[in-house]
Amino acid sequence: MVFALGASGVGAYQLAPAPAEQTARWREIAWPFPHDGWSAGRAFRCDGACAGAELYLRAKRGFCNCDRGVADDDEVDRVADIDLISPRFAAVAPGEEVGVGAMHGRARRYDLDMPDGARHAAIGIAVSRRCDLFVAATQGRGEAGVMQRAALAFLETQEIKTWVMAALDGK
Repeated sequence: MVFALGASGVGAYQLAPAPAEQTARWREIAWPFPHDGWSAGRAFRCDGACAGAELYLRAKRGFCNCDRGVADDDEVDRVADIDLISPRFAAVAPGEEVGVGAMHGRARRYDLDMPDGARHAAIGIAVSRRCDLFVAATQGRGEAGVMQRAALAFLETQEIKTWVMAALDGK
């Protein structure tokens, strides 16, 4: 009986899906958007659980409400760079509070109509530090929840947190 219980536990563990943050592998790609009023950021493509998803990151210095930070979904809609991916986007649900390192803000899910007629899911993330914003947008054909978990886990890596702080400090 002990053997049977042990074997079934091992089998269940092996069959359980791995969390997205453990199986997502992000590799850097070229910044795909034209220059605008903000500096270019960094772009990544997922080769793991969120295969094909792309993640775009950048700092927007001096662009945040210094007292409230990112306080509502309208602000995420305005600042998260979803419109760079496609001007035809629609929020699918109210946003939620998120944190990246010591910064706090909101994330919101969207449906995108891509220029080639394809439909993609997207997540806009906007967090603040004092009067500065850090924004991230991820998009792809995959499930939005998987992309969001993978993107937030990637944003918590030391490499990205170090880059974000340097970008927000103007370095």
